[in-house]
Amino acid sequence: MTTHQGRSTNLVVVFTILYVICYQVVKGVSDSVVWVVQLSDLHFSVHHPNRASDFTQHVPPALSIINPSLVLITGDLTDGKSKDLLTMKQNEDEWVEYRNVMDTVIEKSGLHKSLFYDLKGNHDSFGVPAIGGVYDFFSKYSINGQLGRNGSVNSVTLETPERKHLFVGLDSTMSIGLRGPTNLLGHPTDQLIKDLDLELSKWDFQSEKPVTKISFGHFPLSFSAPSSGRTLEDVFLKHSISAYLCGHLHARFGKNLKRHHQLSHHSLSLQKFFQFNIHQGSFERTVNCSLGTPPIQEFWEWEMGDWRKNRAFRVLAIDRGHVSYVDLDLKSGTKHAIILPTFPLDSRFMLTSSCHYKYVCQSVAPSSYETIRALVFSISPVLSVVARVYDSQSGNLDLVVETHMFKHADENSRGNLYVAPWNYKAFEDAAPDRFWLQIEANDITRRSTLSELRPFSINGQSFKLSWSWNEFLVMGCQWAAFYYPLFWSAMCFMFTLLLLPKAVMVFPKKIYTYKNFISKKGLANGVLWFLQELCRVHTLWFGWIAYLFYLILFPWFIGQVFTEGGHMVYMTYMGWAVETSNGKGKHEYVGSPDIMVVVLPHLLFVVLPAILVTAALSAERAIYREHVLLFAGKKKDDLDTGFGESVLNGNQRRMMSNVQVGKRWIRKFLFVMCLAICWKHFMNCRTLVKAYEMNPVLHLLGYGLSVPLLLALAISKTRNAQ
Repeated sequence: MTTHQGRSTNLVVVFTILYVICYQVVKGVSDSVVWVVQLSDLHFSVHHPNRASDFTQHVPPALSIINPSLVLITGDLTDGKSKDLLTMKQNEDEWVEYRNVMDTVIEKSGLHKSLFYDLKGNHDSFGVPAIGGVYDFFSKYSINGQLGRNGSVNSVTLETPERKHLFVGLDSTMSIGLRGPTNLLGHPTDQLIKDLDLELSKWDFQSEKPVTKISFGHFPLSFSAPSSGRTLEDVFLKHSISAYLCGHLHARFGKNLKRHHQLSHHSLSLQKFFQFNIHQGSFERTVNCSLGTPPIQEFWEWEMGDWRKNRAFRVLAIDRGHVSYVDLDLKSGTKHAIILPTFPLDSRFMLTSSCHYKYVCQSVAPSSYETIRALVFSISPVLSVVARVYDSQSGNLDLVVETHMFKHADENSRGNLYVAPWNYKAFEDAAPDRFWLQIEANDITRRSTLSELRPFSINGQSFKLSWSWNEFLVMGCQWAAFYYPLFWSAMCFMFTLLLLPKAVMVFPKKIYTYKNFISKKGLANGVLWFLQELCRVHTLWFGWIAYLFYLILFPWFIGQVFTEGGHMVYMTYMGWAVETSNGKGKHEYVGSPDIMVVVLPHLLFVVLPAILVTAALSAERAIYREHVLLFAGKKKDDLDTGFGESVLNGNQRRMMSNVQVGKRWIRKFLFVMCLAICWKHFMNCRTLVKAYEMNPVLHLLGYGLSVPLLLALAISKTRNAQ
């Protein structure tokens, strides 16, 4: 009986600890607003100590001023790269530095360690063969690892008197962490999606308060490769989350790395490959309030910039269920003051359909509309806060409202929320960018800080933003879905270039020559003649056919994919053949579709151009042959039978030499193209040799030498007119 009671007591203690870890009730929070801080892509590196030193210098004061309820660090805590950026594996010194820096940040900021949630990024899993293994430094040195948050999904709940706020973090890095560059995408497994589904539903039937749900991870959804048909987007839409916070892409691709996701009842086959605009489709503007509150079938995906180069720092607030954020740049140090307007919402990044419904049907208390609200964080005491509303209807920003804001004070207030009453109905308008809001704060040292001018829409009209080309490529394209269609399209196209003209040559009337093309010009005639000339160089044509089959059927190269000590493994277009954990000699392919960063550039920028250049060399030889015959005054069949050369006199030989040396400019240009392709291929091979510690002679197999040899063969075979 005593033993049983002891075990029961231990179980109670364990569950109590788990409850405290997973469910946190925040005390001393305003009754309407909570706020958190997000950082991402720190990339602490032994080669760039300023990243860690700047973090230690600038982040603690900022956290101390803001006093957030949570600090979310969304991946790539360390860099894991050599100085030349080519070798990518774990470096324990970087992890020790990360742990020491975070200990300093926690101490100086005055925040409790349990408020920090750090996630693993792809750099943190470079060359890690197994979770919990000797090279899994994340489990040893990260805050999540030290606090026992070992699952792929972890959550924390912040509670105020009015609502709950559920934050769910997910780790979708590879379970078998390869070295870069073939460790690029997130890989949410079926088990992770199941766990995420369960975690997001934890308050669905247990809470009388409304719940705002936020998820955070490292990889954007465009860089996620689910193992089955169910995706992270499906789960997020099912549970009506407000936002998914992520990193990974850094700031170099653009400032609008945001994406609006919406449940579509008109499924298009292209949607699994593309989303062409930041906003997905359009929302239904007719609202039937009698049907009750519809589920929120939309969410925002907000990628944030990196600490690595841009010293990005984000403050995110939830005000009565409405989510807003401000992104800061700490390159110049900690800001003297930070202003985050929380209402009215920025019409560029609002949940359009739900905001429109709430306003039309008055499903929320009118009091939530009756004040302008903003969070103000300042090093020095704040003397005054002023809200200004501008009307842009005239084409200029005309000031229409200027009002002083007052500190919102109650027994739970942390003293950072400022409010001002206003007549919100005066700002109803069909245009989402007619009215603009700006907040100004003045402190005791007479410093003035202005918030960003942002458009707002009281009645839930969305201001549509557009992606730049780079932003579309990284946020609008589902790269995991592209790999195999692109691979097989490229292979089929190259096989068609080689086999179709060969098949056409079976028919005597379909043999195309330079003479035919000159006499009967046309695109089809020109293309078929161009490609049939390559077919006439039999060794070259068979060489390309054999190489394409090699790329499909055989390993491309062999390399070291783990940090140290692992066996060399080979890579095919399906991935790296890594031995399974049961150790029975069986292999599984991992790293797909991440290997697209090696496979597709090789096919599209080396193999395909090389085939076209060798075809061009063959066609140039045919043109040269006709010129030689013209100068010699002989027919082509005389030259082919060997009689032409015997009748050439000395002058004619000199004329041929002049044509070959002085007039073959196309051939010289194509020779330069061959050198450019070889240089591109050499640089690719150099990257792979450094990345995977290869012996360039033994381990590159047919990948390394085949293309240069085929180009050299083409140059040799097309040197003379014969």
